[in-house]
Amino acid sequence: MDDVKRMLEGFADQAAEGLPDADIEADVARGRRALRRIKRRRRVTGVLCVAAVSAVGLAIGNQVKWWGTVDHEVAGGTTEPETAAATNTPATSSPATPSNSETMSVFGASVVELVANKQSWDAIDCGLAPKGWSAETPITNGRVVLSQPTMRTADSTAKVVLQVAPAARSLASVRVNEGTGKTFHIGTLNGRIAGQVKLPGQWLLVELPTGTVEWPDDALIRFMDSCTIN
Repeated sequence: MDDVKRMLEGFADQAAEGLPDADIEADVARGRRALRRIKRRRRVTGVLCVAAVSAVGLAIGNQVKWWGTVDHEVAGGTTEPETAAATNTPATSSPATPSNSETMSVFGASVVELVANKQSWDAIDCGLAPKGWSAETPITNGRVVLSQPTMRTADSTAKVVLQVAPAARSLASVRVNEGTGKTFHIGTLNGRIAGQVKLPGQWLLVELPTGTVEWPDDALIRFMDSCTIN
């Protein structure tokens, strides 16, 4: 072991003889410069890390804000397009409203309005009458014709015709309704909607107009139920 140690020391002395004398001051200076470079690199690295973290934070914040904006626009929309659409939409006139004597059905046709009847119709007496309609003269025995003053015409299909008959007429597509102790038959007669009811001693037949106003079944039943035969 001692021989090996002495041999290694001899090798070290021989190697040291070929080296220049050590410059301690220069080595210390080089060491200080190396430390300063290391410190600068650490500062630069720290600044870069902070900048990178800030950039990532801003990017994430902007993305979240963008998604929030998109959701808001999809859900609620913006005001400007609606305003433009409202501006570009042509103005439309309001639909005509029915007169006081009429109401409107769901199909757009005017529906008859029944009011108290203040006229005397001779053999037939009805407590209700279609508003705006009046009896034509002369009134024949057992037959009353109602028409609108603004639609005086010889066409009887545009008028309401009430007739007294000893027997019931044959109606097509009959619908039977009972109420107030009476049986009301509603159907078609010669292409017109008609209704009839048995009153004491005789039948009352009511033929409705075509192409004027709509008569629902309940309105026709109320009209016939208000009538009596003198």
